[in-house]
Amino acid sequence: MSDKAPMRVGVVGCGRMGRHHVRVASQADGAELVAIADASEERRNTLAEQFGGTPCASLDELLAVGVQAIVVATPTVTHRDIVLQAAAAGVHCLVEKPLAPDERTATEMAEAAARHGVALQVGHVVRYDPVMVAVRGLAGITPRFIEMDRISPMTFRSVDVGVVLDMMIHDLDLLLMLVGSEPEEIHANAVCVLGEAEDICNARLVFPAGPDGIRCVANVTASRMALKTERKIRIISEDAYVSADFVARQGTVVRKTANAEQLDQVRRQLKDGDDLSGVNYLDLVKVEPLAVGAGDPLTLQFADFVRSVRTGERPFVDAEAGSAAVRTAERIVEAARAAGARMV
Repeated sequence: MSDKAPMRVGVVGCGRMGRHHVRVASQADGAELVAIADASEERRNTLAEQFGGTPCASLDELLAVGVQAIVVATPTVTHRDIVLQAAAAGVHCLVEKPLAPDERTATEMAEAAARHGVALQVGHVVRYDPVMVAVRGLAGITPRFIEMDRISPMTFRSVDVGVVLDMMIHDLDLLLMLVGSEPEEIHANAVCVLGEAEDICNARLVFPAGPDGIRCVANVTASRMALKTERKIRIISEDAYVSADFVARQGTVVRKTANAEQLDQVRRQLKDGDDLSGVNYLDLVKVEPLAVGAGDPLTLQFADFVRSVRTGERPFVDAEAGSAAVRTAERIVEAARAAGARMV
C-alpha cells in the first residue's frame, strides 16, 4: 500500500456496533470506506447512502471490491470464518470483541493471520477510552487490589454469548493489561436469568506474585440484568488509590504524601491508643481529579489499526491479547460451573 494513498476499508456487519464502525471509517484520516457488507439489504443500502461505499450482500462481494482491510462487527460465532477468508485474501482485520467464542478458535484465527502476514487487531475499545488512557498514564501505580463493575439493563444484543464474553471481557482485557499476566487462581459464580447462558457473574482473580513477592487480587462483576448502567474501576496500590467512572468520564486519585517520619509517628500513636481525632487525614494524602482528556475511543482505536497496517507494527490490542482475554473468560465460566452455576 502506498504511504499516500488512503487504506481501502470495508465493514462487515451493520448492526449496533457496525453502524458506528462505518461512520468512523468514513471519516478517518488515511482511510477510505469502499464497501459495506450486511445480510440486510435495507441496512447496507441506508448506510452506503449516508456514508459512502459499495453495499454488498456477502463477504465475497466485499472482497471483490478490492479492500485492503476490514472491520468485523458480526456475531462472535461468525468471526472465525470471516477472518480466515479475509486473511487468505491478504486483508487485514480489526475484529470486534470478543475475538472468538473460545481459546481454540482464537488461536486458529491468530495463526491464520500470522501465516498470511496480515494484522489481526481485537476491538477491546475500552483501552482507548480517555478515562482508561488517563489511568494508564498514572505513574507509580502497582496494583495490589482492583475492583471493576460493569452492569446495565438487558439490551438483547450479543445474546449469542453469556455476560462474561459479552461484557466482562472488556474488564478482563484491562486487568491483564494492568497486571501484566494472567491469573493463576479464579473463583466465580454466575446466574442465568433469561436463557441458558449466564446474565450475571462475579469473579475473584488472584494473579502471580510480582518481583516484590506480593500478589494482586481483582474482584470483577458483570451484569446485563441491572436497573442502571455503571462502568467503574478502583485500583489500590501501596502509595495511591484510583477511582474512575467511565460513564461520568471522571475519576479521583488519592496519593500518600506524608513522609516516613510522619507515618511512623501516627502508627506509634495508634499503637499507644492516643486520641487522633484532631489529626486531619487530608494532611497525610493528596487528593486530585483524574486528568481525563478528550477523544472518541472508537476513532482512536481505528487510527491505531490504520497505523499498525501501515507500519507493520503490532496493534496495541493484538491477537495474543484477545486470546488471553478469551482464555480467562473461559476459565471464569468453568469456575462458575464448578461452583454450581446452572449454565450451558
